[in-house]
Amino acid sequence: MAFESLTDKLQNVFKNLRSKGRLTEEDVKAALKEVKMALLEADVNFKVVKQFVKSVEERAIGSDVLNGLNPGQMVIKIVNEEMITLMGSETTEIKMQPGKAITVIMMCGLQGAGKTTTTAKIAGKMKLKGKKPLLVACDIYRPAAIKQLQVNGEKQGVDVFAMGDNHKPVNIAKAALEHAEKNEHNVVILDTAGRLHIDEAMMEELQEIKEGVTVHQTLLVVDAMTGQDAVNVAKEFDEKVGVDGVVLSKMDGDTRGGAALSVKAVTGKPILYVGMGEKLSDLEQFYPDRMASRILGMGDVLSLIDKVQANIDIDEEKEKKIAANMKKGKFDFEDYLESMKQMKNMGGISSILSMMPGMGNKMGDIESMIDEKQLARTEAIVLSMTPEERRNPKLLNPSRKHRIAKGAGVDISQVNRFIKQFEQSQKMMKQFGGMGGKKGRGLFGGKGGMRLPF
Repeated sequence: MAFESLTDKLQNVFKNLRSKGRLTEEDVKAALKEVKMALLEADVNFKVVKQFVKSVEERAIGSDVLNGLNPGQMVIKIVNEEMITLMGSETTEIKMQPGKAITVIMMCGLQGAGKTTTTAKIAGKMKLKGKKPLLVACDIYRPAAIKQLQVNGEKQGVDVFAMGDNHKPVNIAKAALEHAEKNEHNVVILDTAGRLHIDEAMMEELQEIKEGVTVHQTLLVVDAMTGQDAVNVAKEFDEKVGVDGVVLSKMDGDTRGGAALSVKAVTGKPILYVGMGEKLSDLEQFYPDRMASRILGMGDVLSLIDKVQANIDIDEEKEKKIAANMKKGKFDFEDYLESMKQMKNMGGISSILSMMPGMGNKMGDIESMIDEKQLARTEAIVLSMTPEERRNPKLLNPSRKHRIAKGAGVDISQVNRFIKQFEQSQKMMKQFGGMGGKKGRGLFGGKGGMRLPF
């Protein structure tokens, strides 16, 4: 996951600071030297690191901090605040045109950055906000680019305008605007062509589109896994075309995180969204304060709650029934399937745990313990049961278990082991009165709360 290595190193630095009752100026300088090395290794721009460490040092080496009741915690607080400032302080939204006026958004970026997928993701976000977006296929060079946009548009339930690959992108954009006006679309998103590297022809084409139609927002998609190169790309695009905001893709990959910490400071352009997965729903609004919390290993509970509210939609009566069953230890296999569905919608157990406070430096160990294949096998076992068997596990005699094992493609011993674990979990739920506590309330204490599969 993004920032894992940086988070581990920073937490070790902070652990040493907390262990000291008093801090000297030398203690702070030594700690910041380690912070500096950790940031450089995370591929954060050198000038950005230098200024960041200087700002923290100026604030931390003061009598109020060093002579305070908890100087170590104060230094960590300063690091957190400076990191938020570094990434932009405030959350930035895509600026929309007032009233019924059409907002034109031009997406640009290098080939392979995930631009077309991100374009569809943003269209999905717009639709959820009550807008009527139109995706426009202006990439006439990359094979299957038009088809990819059409497939993604269909998945998002968003219209796609295409004229094939025999027309100039600027003419496609003009025709798309006329189509949008006739069909009452209020957001037009232009998916332009990318290149393997920045070239003059690419920049001229983008400039031509901006001269041919009024573009209100130009968004640049950069691959977070390219580190400082992503920052250099953003800087060059902004100088030659003009960029209003940046979207960082592939933040769920094995990236060091330098781009997220450098883009705003180097280019002055805000990060609007971060792509956290390949699914079309895996696009998160960028909150500098939440990202700083993740980097420092403090978790991101607010984003986790947002994820729960966005992905879980359970009938209230059904929720009350399941909560009551859990309290009585009658959590059945139907409830288990519902929990698995919720977990998948939220990106899986690893995604959820990564947002929990204090889990940052433990994610490697946790991920090694979570066997996704085993979870898939247990789900296959449950799906091989009849609805009656799921609701009443007592029906599961040896012959039924053999049938289930055959249907799931597993050994009978795996079925027996899973059922035994399930029965033990039921007893624990009964003993502790259910994970939700109060009737009709989930793990986070609200209606429609998430339940972990035992």
